[in-house]
Amino acid sequence: MAIDPNFERTRERVDERDGVAVWGPVEPPEKRGIHGTHVAVDFDICLADGACLEDCPVDVFEWVDTPDHPESEIKAHPTYEDQCIDCMLCVDVCPVDAIDVDPSRENRV
Repeated sequence: MAIDPNFERTRERVDERDGVAVWGPVEPPEKRGIHGTHVAVDFDICLADGACLEDCPVDVFEWVDTPDHPESEIKAHPTYEDQCIDCMLCVDVCPVDAIDVDPSRENRV
């Protein structure tokens, strides 16, 4: 199941990590929520294959630890989402559709 592109309306903002919004529910280790707003990564379905980190021309993502998560123990966090140029490469290469980029969402720089 792909990331919900309407998450900012269907989920509650519950936290922040490195200046990036986290949308719930968050119940570690299984549920980690969606991280980011303009560039959003669903940590619950991210497989951590690294394609987004490799292909992003402006280095939006960095690895973060997610110990004991059933899919992977690291995730691609959109730490520098404010640098996104909306090229959509990360969306195109994600094998499980865990990433959504929408320049119209709040916090767009």
